[in-house]
Amino acid sequence: MHSLIASLNRWFFQKHLEDDEEVRLYVHTHWRLGVSRLFWPTAAFVASWVFLVIAPFLIIFYCVALASALSLVWWARNFFDYFLDAWLVTDQAIIDVKWHGWFHRTATKILFSDIQGVTYETKGISGTIFRYGTITVEKVSTGGMISLDNVSRPRLVAAAILQNMEQYLHGKNLKDAKRIQELLSGVLSRELSLGELKAKKISVRS
Repeated sequence: MHSLIASLNRWFFQKHLEDDEEVRLYVHTHWRLGVSRLFWPTAAFVASWVFLVIAPFLIIFYCVALASALSLVWWARNFFDYFLDAWLVTDQAIIDVKWHGWFHRTATKILFSDIQGVTYETKGISGTIFRYGTITVEKVSTGGMISLDNVSRPRLVAAAILQNMEQYLHGKNLKDAKRIQELLSGVLSRELSLGELKAKKISVRS
């Protein structure tokens, strides 16, 4: 089951990544939300075929076939609405993916350097028992916030986001320091070259 979910994650979300970007964590809403959304389509599908067993007539078969097809479309729509609303925590950013319908999906990317803080909140008896809650990320540039509700184990997810954020910022600082060092070395080398050139000109004139 875990390998199937991992394959689905790679299949549906790979298109949102850059070539050099790696997903560290896929964050979905709690499985209870998915089960509750799939309950009624599944019940409608099973009930239609039970009805056919009770009344095995040709006209009933056609009605059941139509009802089954509609139930499967309903099931698929609810599954995608649950599964494709997710956060991708990569080695560079958080990507907030939203599924709005069959032909409408959005993705918002927030670099770790643009994140001011990460908070989580667990409310209610069911949230405490089943360990799900809301994670909120505050952006530095606009002061706005994005949140994902009903996340399983929000404390661990928030800690994972902060850990990847720290690694990204540390690596970015090292790259910036190396770039500054290279610039300073280039400037120093150019100044030394100019100094040697001036010294040669002075010695030639004298």
